[in-house]
Amino acid sequence: MSKNKDGTMPVLEHLSELRLRLMISAGVLLVAASICFANIEFIRGILTQPLDELKLIYLSPPEAFMANLKLALFSGLIVSMPVLIYELLAYIFPGLTRNEKIFFVSVLFGIIILFSIGAAFAYHVVFPFTLRFFLQFADAQLHPHFTISEYIIFFISFHLAFGAVFQLPLLTWALGKLGLLTTHFLRRHRKIALLIMLVISAVITPPDIISQLVMILPLLVLYELGIIMVLISERKRLKLLSQ
Repeated sequence: MSKNKDGTMPVLEHLSELRLRLMISAGVLLVAASICFANIEFIRGILTQPLDELKLIYLSPPEAFMANLKLALFSGLIVSMPVLIYELLAYIFPGLTRNEKIFFVSVLFGIIILFSIGAAFAYHVVFPFTLRFFLQFADAQLHPHFTISEYIIFFISFHLAFGAVFQLPLLTWALGKLGLLTTHFLRRHRKIALLIMLVISAVITPPDIISQLVMILPLLVLYELGIIMVLISERKRLKLLSQ
């Protein structure tokens, strides 16, 4: 694309490039969602693995189809994420300096890694524990029956919540790097941080006390990890100032 004499791109060409990249992203997402919908039984099997022998049910004629469609769209978003990230980087990178590119890629890579760890921790550890807790209330007169739509919403919101809270060390590191947080401040306000964690758990987890309590422990660990990362940032900053 043509550029002005100062090396910048005209506004109309910026908008044209943005439109092109949005169309590519939408097309890739649509293809990925279609492929996921064609393999929806396999995907649903991954989600329902913690249920063991229990089967999902649906209570209205369109419920199963709509639930599968939502699951296909969400799965398609995950599958197409590498292309979506590439299109984002390809659009914004020309306007960034070398240091800005390194910082942006580092933060993006950290977000992906921490989110994946959080979701994996939820899937393999916390989610099965939560389901077992709820299933223990079943007896001869009370049988558990989960509808497909409610289960998918519960599953996705549960794992998104854990993926989000696992960003805490990255957030504290970024604020510490900018000089907005110190290890002294974080250590001094641990009790306030615990209260905030309780509020966060109540907001972002499904509306049950067990999910909220189970999230507190990893939040505390992540908070302490954030203190360590801020400490590393402080020492690096002091080292640079002493040179």
